[in-house]
Amino acid sequence: MSDAAVASRGPIEGLARACHPVPAAAVTVLAAAMAVGAGRGPVGTLLTGGAVAAGQLSIGWSNDLIDRRRDEAAGRSDKPLAVGEVAGRRVAASTCWAVACCVLLSAACGVAAATVHLVAVAAGWVYNLRLKATWWSWLPYALAFALLPAFVTLALPGRPWPAAPVLGAGALLGVAAHFANVLPDLAADRAANIRGLPQRAGARASALTAVLAATAAALLLAPGWPVLAVTAPPALAALLAPRGRLPFLAVIAATAVALGLLLLNGGLRNGS
Repeated sequence: MSDAAVASRGPIEGLARACHPVPAAAVTVLAAAMAVGAGRGPVGTLLTGGAVAAGQLSIGWSNDLIDRRRDEAAGRSDKPLAVGEVAGRRVAASTCWAVACCVLLSAACGVAAATVHLVAVAAGWVYNLRLKATWWSWLPYALAFALLPAFVTLALPGRPWPAAPVLGAGALLGVAAHFANVLPDLAADRAANIRGLPQRAGARASALTAVLAATAAALLLAPGWPVLAVTAPPALAALLAPRGRLPFLAVIAATAVALGLLLLNGGLRNGS
Protein backbone atom coordinates (compact mmCIF):
# COMPACT_ATOMS: atom_id res chain seq x y z
CA MET A 1 0.00 0.00 0.00
CA SER A 2 1.34 3.42 -0.95
CA ASP A 3 1.94 6.20 1.57
CA ALA A 4 -0.69 8.30 -0.22
CA ALA A 5 -3.28 5.57 0.18
CA VAL A 6 -2.51 5.24 3.87
CA ALA A 7 -2.65 9.00 4.38
CA SER A 8 -6.04 9.21 2.65
CA ARG A 9 -7.56 7.02 5.34
CA GLY A 10 -8.36 8.52 8.72
CA PRO A 11 -7.63 6.93 12.09
CA ILE A 12 -11.28 6.02 12.60
CA GLU A 13 -11.28 3.97 9.41
CA GLY A 14 -8.02 2.36 10.46
CA LEU A 15 -9.46 1.57 13.87
CA ALA A 16 -12.51 0.00 12.24
CA ARG A 17 -10.39 -2.13 9.93
CA ALA A 18 -8.14 -3.24 12.79
CA CYS A 19 -11.02 -4.81 14.70
CA HIS A 20 -11.53 -7.51 12.01
CA PRO A 21 -15.00 -6.13 11.24
CA VAL A 22 -16.45 -8.94 9.12
CA PRO A 23 -16.00 -11.83 11.59
CA ALA A 24 -16.86 -9.52 14.51
CA ALA A 25 -20.12 -8.50 12.84
CA ALA A 26 -20.93 -12.08 11.86
CA VAL A 27 -20.55 -13.39 15.43
CA THR A 28 -22.56 -10.46 16.81
CA VAL A 29 -25.42 -11.05 14.37
CA LEU A 30 -25.35 -14.77 15.16
CA ALA A 31 -25.63 -14.07 18.90
CA ALA A 32 -28.43 -11.55 18.41
CA ALA A 33 -30.35 -13.98 16.18
CA MET A 34 -30.07 -16.69 18.83
CA ALA A 35 -31.25 -14.23 21.49
CA VAL A 36 -34.33 -13.41 19.40
CA GLY A 37 -35.02 -17.11 18.81
CA ALA A 38 -34.66 -17.89 22.51
CA GLY A 39 -37.15 -15.18 23.47
CA ARG A 40 -34.77 -12.79 25.20
CA GLY A 41 -36.88 -9.81 24.16
CA PRO A 42 -35.70 -6.45 22.81
CA VAL A 43 -33.67 -5.41 25.87
CA GLY A 44 -32.13 -8.85 26.34
CA THR A 45 -31.26 -9.04 22.67
CA LEU A 46 -29.60 -5.62 22.79
CA LEU A 47 -27.60 -6.60 25.88
CA THR A 48 -26.56 -9.88 24.28
CA GLY A 49 -25.57 -8.26 21.00
CA GLY A 50 -23.77 -5.41 22.74
CA ALA A 51 -21.78 -7.73 25.02
CA VAL A 52 -20.78 -9.97 22.13
CA ALA A 53 -19.88 -6.99 19.93
CA ALA A 54 -17.68 -5.53 22.68
CA GLY A 55 -15.98 -8.88 23.24
CA GLN A 56 -15.34 -9.32 19.53
CA LEU A 57 -13.91 -5.80 19.25
CA SER A 58 -11.51 -6.51 22.11
CA ILE A 59 -10.38 -9.74 20.46
CA GLY A 60 -9.91 -8.16 17.04
CA TRP A 61 -7.99 -5.12 18.28
CA SER A 62 -5.82 -7.13 20.66
CA ASN A 63 -4.96 -9.49 17.79
CA ASP A 64 -3.47 -6.69 15.72
CA LEU A 65 -1.77 -5.12 18.74
CA ILE A 66 -0.09 -8.38 19.70
CA ASP A 67 0.98 -9.12 16.11
CA ARG A 68 2.02 -5.57 15.24
CA ARG A 69 5.79 -6.12 15.08
CA ARG A 70 5.42 -9.43 13.30
CA ASP A 71 3.06 -7.85 10.75
CA GLU A 72 5.47 -4.97 10.17
CA ALA A 73 8.37 -7.37 9.60
CA ALA A 74 6.26 -9.38 7.15
CA GLY A 75 5.16 -6.27 5.26
CA ARG A 76 1.44 -6.85 5.92
CA SER A 77 -0.13 -3.94 4.02
CA ASP A 78 -3.60 -5.17 5.03
CA LYS A 79 -2.94 -4.42 8.69
CA PRO A 80 -3.69 -0.81 9.70
CA LEU A 81 -1.29 -0.86 12.65
CA ALA A 82 1.56 -2.28 10.59
CA VAL A 83 1.33 0.52 7.98
CA GLY A 84 0.79 3.34 10.47
CA GLU A 85 -2.82 3.94 9.50
CA VAL A 86 -3.83 4.11 13.16
CA ALA A 87 -1.73 4.70 16.29
CA GLY A 88 -1.06 1.82 18.63
CA ARG A 89 -2.12 3.85 21.67
CA ARG A 90 -5.51 4.52 20.08
CA VAL A 91 -6.05 0.81 19.45
CA ALA A 92 -4.87 -0.03 22.99
CA ALA A 93 -7.27 2.51 24.52
CA SER A 94 -10.14 1.21 22.39
CA THR A 95 -9.34 -2.33 23.45
CA CYS A 96 -9.55 -1.34 27.13
CA TRP A 97 -12.92 0.33 26.57
CA ALA A 98 -14.18 -2.71 24.70
CA VAL A 99 -13.16 -5.01 27.56
CA ALA A 100 -14.89 -2.77 30.10
CA CYS A 101 -18.09 -2.66 28.03
CA CYS A 102 -17.97 -6.42 27.52
CA VAL A 103 -17.75 -7.05 31.27
CA LEU A 104 -20.54 -4.60 32.15
CA LEU A 105 -22.95 -5.73 29.42
CA SER A 106 -22.27 -9.40 30.15
CA ALA A 107 -22.90 -8.83 33.87
CA ALA A 108 -26.26 -7.26 33.03
CA CYS A 109 -27.26 -10.66 31.59
CA GLY A 110 -26.70 -12.41 34.92
CA VAL A 111 -23.79 -14.07 36.70
CA ALA A 112 -24.02 -17.46 34.97
CA ALA A 113 -24.37 -15.97 31.49
CA ALA A 114 -21.61 -13.46 32.13
CA THR A 115 -19.25 -16.17 33.34
CA VAL A 116 -19.55 -18.31 30.22
CA HIS A 117 -19.32 -15.30 27.91
CA LEU A 118 -16.19 -13.98 29.58
CA VAL A 119 -14.66 -17.46 29.34
CA ALA A 120 -15.47 -17.41 25.61
CA VAL A 121 -13.85 -13.98 25.20
CA ALA A 122 -10.86 -15.13 27.23
CA ALA A 123 -10.50 -18.04 24.80
CA GLY A 124 -10.20 -15.51 21.99
CA TRP A 125 -7.46 -13.69 23.86
CA VAL A 126 -5.61 -16.96 24.52
CA TYR A 127 -5.76 -17.61 20.79
CA ASN A 128 -4.20 -14.20 20.13
CA LEU A 129 -1.54 -14.50 22.79
CA ARG A 130 -0.39 -18.03 22.22
CA LEU A 131 -2.46 -20.66 20.43
CA LYS A 132 -2.88 -19.05 16.99
CA ALA A 133 0.64 -20.14 16.05
CA THR A 134 0.28 -23.72 17.31
CA TRP A 135 -1.41 -26.98 16.37
CA TRP A 136 -4.14 -26.04 18.88
CA SER A 137 -5.27 -22.91 17.04
CA TRP A 138 -8.74 -24.42 16.47
CA LEU A 139 -9.46 -25.03 20.17
CA PRO A 140 -10.32 -21.46 21.29
CA TYR A 141 -12.72 -21.14 18.36
CA ALA A 142 -14.44 -24.41 19.22
CA LEU A 143 -14.79 -23.45 22.89
CA ALA A 144 -15.97 -19.89 22.22
CA PHE A 145 -18.59 -20.88 19.64
CA ALA A 146 -19.87 -23.70 21.85
CA LEU A 147 -20.33 -21.25 24.72
CA LEU A 148 -22.10 -18.63 22.61
CA PRO A 149 -25.56 -20.28 22.77
CA ALA A 150 -24.96 -20.93 26.49
CA PHE A 151 -24.50 -17.18 26.98
CA VAL A 152 -27.97 -16.74 25.48
CA THR A 153 -29.82 -19.47 27.39
CA LEU A 154 -28.19 -18.92 30.79
CA ALA A 155 -29.72 -15.44 30.82
CA LEU A 156 -33.23 -16.95 30.59
CA PRO A 157 -35.40 -17.78 33.62
CA GLY A 158 -34.14 -20.95 35.25
CA ARG A 159 -30.72 -20.51 33.60
CA PRO A 160 -30.99 -23.58 31.31
CA TRP A 161 -28.03 -24.89 29.38
CA PRO A 162 -28.41 -25.44 25.64
CA ALA A 163 -29.24 -28.89 24.34
CA ALA A 164 -26.19 -31.09 23.73
CA PRO A 165 -26.52 -31.01 19.91
CA VAL A 166 -26.50 -27.22 20.06
CA LEU A 167 -23.25 -27.19 22.03
CA GLY A 168 -21.72 -29.68 19.60
CA ALA A 169 -22.91 -27.73 16.57
CA GLY A 170 -21.47 -24.56 18.07
CA ALA A 171 -18.07 -26.17 18.52
CA LEU A 172 -18.11 -27.47 14.95
CA LEU A 173 -19.09 -24.04 13.60
CA GLY A 174 -16.17 -22.57 15.54
CA VAL A 175 -13.76 -24.96 13.85
CA ALA A 176 -15.31 -24.17 10.47
CA ALA A 177 -15.07 -20.43 11.11
CA HIS A 178 -11.40 -20.72 12.07
CA PHE A 179 -10.35 -22.61 8.95
CA ALA A 180 -12.51 -20.54 6.59
CA ASN A 181 -11.39 -17.22 8.10
CA VAL A 182 -7.70 -18.09 7.78
CA LEU A 183 -7.88 -19.37 4.19
CA PRO A 184 -7.52 -16.01 2.37
CA ASP A 185 -4.48 -15.11 4.50
CA LEU A 186 -2.55 -18.38 4.44
CA ALA A 187 0.42 -17.02 2.49
CA ALA A 188 0.64 -13.80 4.49
CA ASP A 189 0.37 -15.70 7.77
CA ARG A 190 3.17 -18.04 6.77
CA ALA A 191 5.33 -15.04 5.85
CA ALA A 192 4.64 -13.66 9.33
CA ASN A 193 5.61 -17.04 10.85
CA ILE A 194 2.09 -17.80 12.09
CA ARG A 195 1.84 -21.58 12.02
CA GLY A 196 -1.58 -22.53 13.27
CA LEU A 197 -3.23 -25.76 12.18
CA PRO A 198 -4.70 -24.32 8.93
CA GLN A 199 -1.33 -22.86 7.88
CA ARG A 200 0.29 -26.25 8.49
CA ALA A 201 -2.48 -28.18 6.74
CA GLY A 202 -2.56 -26.09 3.56
CA ALA A 203 -5.35 -24.59 1.48
CA ARG A 204 -7.13 -27.72 0.23
CA ALA A 205 -7.13 -29.55 3.57
CA SER A 206 -8.26 -26.37 5.34
CA ALA A 207 -11.09 -25.84 2.85
CA LEU A 208 -12.17 -29.46 3.31
CA THR A 209 -12.08 -29.13 7.11
CA ALA A 210 -14.07 -25.89 7.09
CA VAL A 211 -16.80 -27.20 4.81
CA LEU A 212 -17.12 -30.59 6.50
CA ALA A 213 -17.24 -29.05 9.99
CA ALA A 214 -19.95 -26.57 9.00
CA THR A 215 -21.96 -29.28 7.24
CA ALA A 216 -21.60 -31.58 10.26
CA ALA A 217 -22.94 -28.80 12.48
CA ALA A 218 -26.06 -28.51 10.32
CA LEU A 219 -26.52 -32.29 10.23
CA LEU A 220 -26.13 -32.49 14.01
CA LEU A 221 -29.15 -30.20 14.36
CA ALA A 222 -31.21 -31.82 11.60
CA PRO A 223 -29.89 -35.10 10.17
CA GLY A 224 -31.07 -35.89 6.67
CA TRP A 225 -30.75 -35.37 2.95
CA PRO A 226 -32.45 -31.93 2.81
CA VAL A 227 -29.51 -30.37 4.66
CA LEU A 228 -27.01 -32.08 2.38
CA ALA A 229 -28.95 -30.92 -0.68
CA VAL A 230 -28.34 -27.31 0.40
CA THR A 231 -24.77 -27.63 1.62
CA ALA A 232 -23.29 -30.11 -0.87
CA PRO A 233 -23.13 -27.87 -3.99
CA PRO A 234 -21.15 -25.02 -2.38
CA ALA A 235 -19.03 -27.59 -0.54
CA LEU A 236 -18.07 -29.27 -3.82
CA ALA A 237 -17.27 -25.89 -5.37
CA ALA A 238 -15.10 -25.02 -2.39
CA LEU A 239 -13.06 -28.18 -2.77
CA LEU A 240 -12.49 -27.48 -6.45
CA ALA A 241 -11.26 -23.95 -5.72
CA PRO A 242 -9.84 -23.94 -2.18
CA ARG A 243 -7.85 -20.70 -2.49
CA GLY A 244 -10.70 -18.35 -3.39
CA ARG A 245 -13.71 -17.13 -1.45
CA LEU A 246 -15.77 -20.24 -2.18
CA PRO A 247 -14.81 -22.14 1.00
CA PHE A 248 -15.81 -19.13 3.08
CA LEU A 249 -19.12 -18.85 1.20
CA ALA A 250 -19.73 -22.58 1.60
CA VAL A 251 -19.24 -22.28 5.35
CA ILE A 252 -21.61 -19.30 5.43
CA ALA A 253 -24.24 -21.36 3.57
CA ALA A 254 -23.96 -24.31 5.95
CA THR A 255 -23.94 -21.96 8.94
CA ALA A 256 -27.07 -20.23 7.69
CA VAL A 257 -28.78 -23.62 7.37
CA ALA A 258 -27.69 -24.61 10.87
CA LEU A 259 -28.85 -21.33 12.39
CA GLY A 260 -32.15 -21.46 10.52
CA LEU A 261 -32.81 -24.96 11.80
CA LEU A 262 -31.87 -23.89 15.30
CA LEU A 263 -34.25 -20.93 15.32
CA LEU A 264 -37.11 -22.74 13.58
CA ASN A 265 -36.93 -25.69 15.95
CA GLY A 266 -36.51 -23.55 19.06
CA GLY A 267 -33.83 -25.99 20.08
CA LEU A 268 -31.53 -23.73 22.08
CA ARG A 269 -32.70 -24.84 25.47
CA ASN A 270 -31.89 -28.24 26.91
CA GLY A 271 -34.85 -30.52 26.69
CA SER A 272 -36.84 -28.26 24.37
